[in-house]
Amino acid sequence: MRNTMSRRTKLAAAALAVFAIAGCASLGMGGFKEPIVTFKDLRVRGLGITGGSIDAYLNVYNPNGFKLDATRLTYKVLVGDNPLGTGLLDSRFTVQDRDSTTVRIPIDFTYAGIGAAGRQMMQSGSVPYTVTGDVTVGTPLGNFTVPYTGTGRFSAFGGAQNNPR
Repeated sequence: MRNTMSRRTKLAAAALAVFAIAGCASLGMGGFKEPIVTFKDLRVRGLGITGGSIDAYLNVYNPNGFKLDATRLTYKVLVGDNPLGTGLLDSRFTVQDRDSTTVRIPIDFTYAGIGAAGRQMMQSGSVPYTVTGDVTVGTPLGNFTVPYTGTGRFSAFGGAQNNPR
């Protein structure tokens, strides 16, 4: 009888621990605010016969009261309806609490892939862009992977202009 009581007590304590951990995890996620990722700039690194290389710069803002250690960032850049580049950035970066940092993502492209966007840029002087992906961050509350999307227009004369969220 005593062995059965001891087993029930252990089982109840284990169940209570599982519920407590689950409660803390959901509470932690409630205290976590997603980082805000916006497109900042685009710079040409090099041009060749079939295409070129550019660096896209993203601004990552941390609205939390603790630093975020980003371990991974995926991205897909569209210019108009044309994919310009996709990729994965595995280099770590840190965003201090209530601060922002700039992240450089290298993109190689072909002229065939951006032909329509280039024509639109020549006709109207600007093209719409979309940057999407997700960022994985480590926090004191655990690791979180959150999506981001940024849109705006890139002007041949004025650079990138972000649309407000």
